[in-house]
Amino acid sequence: MAYYKTIDGNKYDGELLELAEKLTSGAGDGRLSVADAGQLLEAVKDGDSYTDIEKATVSYIRDNYKWTEAADEWFRTEIRKWAATK
Repeated sequence: MAYYKTIDGNKYDGELLELAEKLTSGAGDGRLSVADAGQLLEAVKDGDSYTDIEKATVSYIRDNYKWTEAADEWFRTEIRKWAATK
């Protein structure tokens, strides 16, 4: 897997995109749940910084994948709290 993935001329974090794809395929209704959002948040936090590419990737995932309402709300709150410390 490439570290970066280019979509429409923009660079994104390949690992985060692959995780989102894995979490929404297979069982379930194809939406990201709170548990899925937790896995995405951990993947973002693993580098202990919030890079511009990660920010763009998170935005892309939020815009292009379906989320449960609870997961979207939880993720936005948690990423905001964590990013404020970076």
